[in-house]
Amino acid sequence: MAHADSPDPAALEGYREYLLFLARLHVPPRLQSKLGASDIVQQTLLQATQKVGQFRGRDATELAAWLRRILSNVLIDAVRAFEGDKRDVGLEKSLEATLNQSSARLEAFLCANTGSPCEQALRHEKILQLSRALAQLPEDQQQALELHYLQGCTVAEVAEAMERSQRSIAGLVRRGLQKLRELLSNGEETTYGP
Repeated sequence: MAHADSPDPAALEGYREYLLFLARLHVPPRLQSKLGASDIVQQTLLQATQKVGQFRGRDATELAAWLRRILSNVLIDAVRAFEGDKRDVGLEKSLEATLNQSSARLEAFLCANTGSPCEQALRHEKILQLSRALAQLPEDQQQALELHYLQGCTVAEVAEAMERSQRSIAGLVRRGLQKLRELLSNGEETTYGP
């Protein structure tokens, strides 16, 4: 970030994988064929760049929260455009709450329970690393991990959603976690996953 009140617009690009991860989780299944997560993220980053002067946070954690709010608004507008709905306060609150829950699950997935500003910044960087690593996984492993660990679905629910056997899903989750550990092991001794 350039300074406390105004992040460098180029630095926003570092949040692309994180936002893409959240968008994939929250585009309604009925609209996934019409509404691409990458398009949602592109619109989010465009709006963030245009509004960068409005950011009043002090750190990367607050910047991530600000970007989640913009993502939430972009998603709500996109859903309205496809479904022709007028303003739905329930949809807005529900979407913002689920985005925040996904972000909290992502933090819990990293097993971080820290409080100092330095520790929060480190945790935030790990979240960005994890979202980048998830993006490198094969699509089926990525989807299985996101549904199971980050949306809180059981293996049976993931199997039903992905139209596969529970055994197949268990294998995807196991291989996905193994690959994530490989991608994230840059000499760190932090344990990821359960």
